[in-house]
Amino acid sequence: MITVTDVSLRFSDRKLFEDVNLKFSNDNCYGVIGANGAGKSTFLKILSGEIAPTSGDVSLPKDQRMAVLKQNQFDYEDHTVIDTVIMGHERLYAIIQEKNEVYMKSDFSDADGMRIAELEGEFAELDGWEAEPEATTLLQGLGLPENLHDKKMSELTGGQKVKVLLAQALFGKPDVLLLDEPTNGLDAKSIMWLEEFLINFNNTVIVVSHDRHFLNKVCTHMVDVDFGKIRLFVGNYDFWLESSQLATKLQANSNAKKEEKIKELEAFVARFSANASKSKQATSRKKMLEKITLDDIQPSSRRYPFVGFSPEREIGNDLIRVENLSKTIDGKKVLSNISFNLGSDDKVAFVSRNDIAITTLFKIIMGEMEPDSGSYQWGVTTSQTYLPKDTSSEFENSSMTILEWLRQYASKEESDNTFLRGFLGRMLFSGEEVQKEVNVLSGGEKVRCMLSKLMLSKANVLVLDDPTNHLDLESITALNNGLIDFKGSILFGSHDHQFIQTIANHIIELTPNGSVNRAETTYDEFLENKDVQKQIAALYED
Repeated sequence: MITVTDVSLRFSDRKLFEDVNLKFSNDNCYGVIGANGAGKSTFLKILSGEIAPTSGDVSLPKDQRMAVLKQNQFDYEDHTVIDTVIMGHERLYAIIQEKNEVYMKSDFSDADGMRIAELEGEFAELDGWEAEPEATTLLQGLGLPENLHDKKMSELTGGQKVKVLLAQALFGKPDVLLLDEPTNGLDAKSIMWLEEFLINFNNTVIVVSHDRHFLNKVCTHMVDVDFGKIRLFVGNYDFWLESSQLATKLQANSNAKKEEKIKELEAFVARFSANASKSKQATSRKKMLEKITLDDIQPSSRRYPFVGFSPEREIGNDLIRVENLSKTIDGKKVLSNISFNLGSDDKVAFVSRNDIAITTLFKIIMGEMEPDSGSYQWGVTTSQTYLPKDTSSEFENSSMTILEWLRQYASKEESDNTFLRGFLGRMLFSGEEVQKEVNVLSGGEKVRCMLSKLMLSKANVLVLDDPTNHLDLESITALNNGLIDFKGSILFGSHDHQFIQTIANHIIELTPNGSVNRAETTYDEFLENKDVQKQIAALYED
């Protein structure tokens, strides 16, 4: 258990939150949510002791150990992968190091023998004999094969290092586990493994994530950073979202009788409780949900942008034909003989264990990169607009304001200040914010600007490379709903399970040795099809 007592945090003239009093208990997983800049990651740093609060304190029993997901991939370059994982348990690793040093002595003394006895005893108490097998199991679960375990961290790719650092945090059964965006950089298979690990984890987990499916799957509680406060709610993300919307409705309808409000609340809780039956986490959540009262749910101050795409014309029968596209970058094969033919009703999710493959394909079909071989042809009735993964080239070295920047992409009828200010207002750029220079925008603000540009284009084909990157949960939800309603076609890459599941009707997996093309299937069906997954695994192993 970890206890937060009267914690407040201020930065000069800005109050982030105050008077926070919370208890995080064993066998629960707490998802920390809030708008970008609300202080989610900062709150985790206070819990870990990396940042001291302005007032109040955080306490953890002395006999309990906390593990934190490290963010710097370059901290362990000279260490082997397996050692880096075991270093997640600092005391155990220190014992291993000292044991090795003592055993290596050429003049082994009686005092050394006594010290070894002490170390061996503590080593056994900490399950030291299971350290390497546990580390190996964690690494393999996250998709790192055994032939990498004895390599130096400096020899791994960035994505592989992310997995090692996650295994490090999970290692040794910590009493409290703090995870900031643990699914970033993970492929679908690794995320599914992590979900099952956390569902069956018996201690305390506190996690920040923008992945709604992940939050729904693993969380028993939500920790909402809002109104300068931090409040604890029972249930997963969907329950929190709908309960806050229900609270807003009940608050607006203040004349309704309390009995009617209670009936509506009971019906709402019953619906969610009935669905909470598929795992230990969900069963625990069901019992807690049944105790919810009117006072337990509160409206949220969250603001949602408006995202709506209106194509100027319909697409004919042909969307795009791709034939035998191949590309090698820096001596590494990224695409190999990729072929597919898409039609006007397709909303296609491209997935891969290598994000570069998706980015490379999109750059090629958008004319920003030449393939080594192969060809592509867009349908004559298509018009395309593109959201790249890296948007920096759109904004760097520009002193234009948001208003001036967007005007470049508006038609003559849409270019006046009144229209553009209203348009930007719906994208949460209010008042004088539209005069902010684009070269100082945050990652989320840049993506909202790019989405504004895409909406003004009125294209009937959207090509989106990881569009939820940098967005907060509210913007992700708005974009998700806008793409579900879009009447044109979409080609997109994403790591967001719910995003893919609710939008795509066609899945294409890109591997270094070809592609697996599955039309008229959902993402869940694609992942659950064992024959398809065997085919994919074989292509990655070739």
